[in-house]
Amino acid sequence: MFGYVRPQKSELLVREFEQYRGVYCALCKQLGKSYGALSRMTLSYDCTFLAMLLMGLSGSPAGFETGRCVVNPLKKCTYCTGERKELIYAAALSVTMTWRKLKDDLADDRLPGKLRACLILPLLARAHKKAAREYPEMERLAAALAQGQKEAERFAEASVDMCAEPTAAMLAGVCRNAAQDETQGRLLEQFGYFLGRWIYLMDAADDLEKDLKEGAFNPLIRKFSLTAESGEEEIQAAREWCNGALNFSLARGLEAFQLFDFEQFSPILTNVVRQGLPEMQKLLLFNRPEKDAKKKKLS
Repeated sequence: MFGYVRPQKSELLVREFEQYRGVYCALCKQLGKSYGALSRMTLSYDCTFLAMLLMGLSGSPAGFETGRCVVNPLKKCTYCTGERKELIYAAALSVTMTWRKLKDDLADDRLPGKLRACLILPLLARAHKKAAREYPEMERLAAALAQGQKEAERFAEASVDMCAEPTAAMLAGVCRNAAQDETQGRLLEQFGYFLGRWIYLMDAADDLEKDLKEGAFNPLIRKFSLTAESGEEEIQAAREWCNGALNFSLARGLEAFQLFDFEQFSPILTNVVRQGLPEMQKLLLFNRPEKDAKKKKLS
């Protein structure tokens, strides 16, 4: 995952932000418990949101307690308590997607990505094997994503929509498979599909200048025939088009989201979808100087 799915902190109540941090820290703790301490490097805001979304729909209230941070014992943290299946599921997804991303980097022509993958892949091999064994359907969806992405990149006529489809389909399947009933499954599938599409497009827009410089694949580069010599006006035109595509994905995702019947965390989840995602989109597309500050960890 990419870390774009996060709340607008300034619009959350203190209590709500503490609950969000409690789920984030609980997912970190669950990663260590399920897959070992090194798996905590895969922790992301995206998987935290998935865990909170599923917990909000579960009907099983989450409790919180204060304890010591598992990474920094000198720091106190709020944890979501109990053996939550939603956290276990999100932890498996975190490991699975990080593994796939590293495998993609290993096949990349760029040396930094290859070196990073060579160093980290062996450290996550055991964790990935366990996650694949416990969640074979999730592993199948991730493998289909990787294959679909390769095919889209190799096909010269592939549109931006075709390139976004594998990520959208993967997240749709992951969300659907966590549903408690058929109705919830259909809503989760639709929401997951358009959230996955939004994440892919957001990542493409975020990496546009870097990919231009490095000569890497990016669907926006292909669509707008951009080169390393392209001016800011041409790049901005690509961002403007992407903004419209992102707005469409958010609007379609909201159609499903507003039909969810949350038992808890509704204000936090609504904040992420209605405020956090648009704010991230605005910053990365049109307010680049603030990008680095926004993408730092929530404090």
